[in-house]
Amino acid sequence: MTDRRPRHKGSISNKVADRVLRSASRSWTTEPSRRRARSCRPVDSRVRARDVSAVRIVSFVRDGHPGIGVLSGDRIVDARSALGDGYSRDLRLVLADPERTLESLRKLEDAAGDFEIDEVTLLPVVQRPEKILCVGLNYDAHRVETGREASNHPVLFTRFASTLIGHGRPILRPLASAKLDYEGELAVIIGQRGRRVPVERALDLVAGYTCFNDASIRDWQRHTHQFTPGKNFPSTGALGPWLVTRDAIADPQALGLRTRLNGEEVQSGHTSQMIFPVRYLIHYITQFCELVPGDVIATGTPSGVGYRRSPPVYLGPGDVVEVDIEGVGCLRNPVVDEVSAEEASR
Repeated sequence: MTDRRPRHKGSISNKVADRVLRSASRSWTTEPSRRRARSCRPVDSRVRARDVSAVRIVSFVRDGHPGIGVLSGDRIVDARSALGDGYSRDLRLVLADPERTLESLRKLEDAAGDFEIDEVTLLPVVQRPEKILCVGLNYDAHRVETGREASNHPVLFTRFASTLIGHGRPILRPLASAKLDYEGELAVIIGQRGRRVPVERALDLVAGYTCFNDASIRDWQRHTHQFTPGKNFPSTGALGPWLVTRDAIADPQALGLRTRLNGEEVQSGHTSQMIFPVRYLIHYITQFCELVPGDVIATGTPSGVGYRRSPPVYLGPGDVVEVDIEGVGCLRNPVVDEVSAEEASR
């Protein structure tokens, strides 16, 4: 494949350059490919826990009733009996009271599952986060392929909770545009309140990690210098399949990340290649706002996005996108067209 990416025209600080050079020394490739790869169900990506207390927590709907559960093998243990009705429907409440709730959830991991994962509809891990903060251009190879200048500070934009969908739910290609693109990312779920948090303590705020597909409407994203319009169409932010608790991940900067389109690998990166690592992102964000339990930080996507390919690759009906992160899980979503109100009423 010919490399058509524009060369870097800007300057970069010594500190940022040092991070980029350290990332480049890793053997994990950042070059986009279209290699055929195995598709995965969510249970295919096992957690490689460093602590037996690590758990995978899911938000789901079964028979019309929302709930929270813990994965035990390939089955879900309903957390209602351990948490009570109040806590068992909203993960934000669980995260806000960890001493009461998380220990109860840990005890469920070895229990016999109440039902198969295929018997439920998986919801976004956090359904109504107070804040969804997304980081743009956080992998240098992706920044270069987009032709953007380097920045000495994280590029941040926001998503609305109404854009979120869970594992298996369809991503909508909107009526307004055909330029729907994929972006596989590691997402951080906040578990404690924090303001002005030092870098060395930043990971203490983390409840766990999950996968995110920051599906983007490229023409709307580029209407102005602000990304917001192209990042907030309905049902374009896939979050899941579950939350892996922090103790499962020894280092969030040591995870392989791959995105597949219809089984073919289109992105291959490694979180060590982030320009601004998770610790620094939390530190930086808490300088201007308070993070609270349930907040989501999407940490950016590696190179290989569809609109920078030659020819460009956009998502359409029938496509299936998978975001697979080492030690976290595999998020899988089909793509369908949005239906107009007139068509829906027929």
